[in-house]
Amino acid sequence: GVSVSHAHVAAADRRRRLDRQPDGEILRSAGRPLIGVNIQIEDDKGNVLPPGENGEVCARGGNLMTEYWNRPIETQQAFRDGWYHTGDEGHVDADGYVYLVDRVKDMIVTGGENVYSIEVENAISTHPAVEQVAVIGIPHDVWGEQVHAIVVCRPGASATEEEIREHARATIAGYKVPKSVEFRTEPIPLSGALKPLKRELRRPYW
Repeated sequence: GVSVSHAHVAAADRRRRLDRQPDGEILRSAGRPLIGVNIQIEDDKGNVLPPGENGEVCARGGNLMTEYWNRPIETQQAFRDGWYHTGDEGHVDADGYVYLVDRVKDMIVTGGENVYSIEVENAISTHPAVEQVAVIGIPHDVWGEQVHAIVVCRPGASATEEEIREHARATIAGYKVPKSVEFRTEPIPLSGALKPLKRELRRPYW
C-alpha cells in the first residue's frame, strides 16, 4: 500500500478549503496550476527558487503552445530546458498558489534594488488627479536605472511632481518613489490587452 503522512493529508485538505473559500492574501493570486501543469520559479541564472521568492514564472504541460510561428529565435529563448519561460515575474506560496507581480522586462533595477513598476503605478494611481500612469526605468549614471513616472491627469485636474512623489511615498518604500515625473496631455499608448506599451515609452530614453 501507499503510506501518506498526516502532514500531506492536512496540506491537501487546506488547499481544498482555500480553493472553495479563498480569503486574505490568496485573493490576490492567480490560483493554483491546473492538473497536468507544472509551475516553477527561476532566477535569471535558471536556478529554481523556493516558495515566496520572486523570479520568472516557468510552466510545463501538455496544453502549452509548442512554438512562435516562424520565429525560431523567440521560440528558443522562451523554451529552455523543457520549460516555457512566460516573461512574468512572480512567486509561488507554500500552498502552490501563483502570484504575479510584474513583467520581467518591466522590473527596474536601481542601485541594486528591484522595483516592480506595477507597485509604483498602483501607489500613484490613487492620486485623485491621475487619469493614467506608467512607470519605467530610465538610465542613471550612478544607480544604473532610475524610477520614472509618466502621468496623464484627469480633465480639469492638475498635480505637481512633488505632489505625485509624496503621494507615492505614503504607501511604498523611499527607493521605489519616482525620481522624476513626466506629465503628458496625450493618452499613454496601450497594447491590445490595455496595458501601457512600456517598450515604446522607454525607447526615447534608451
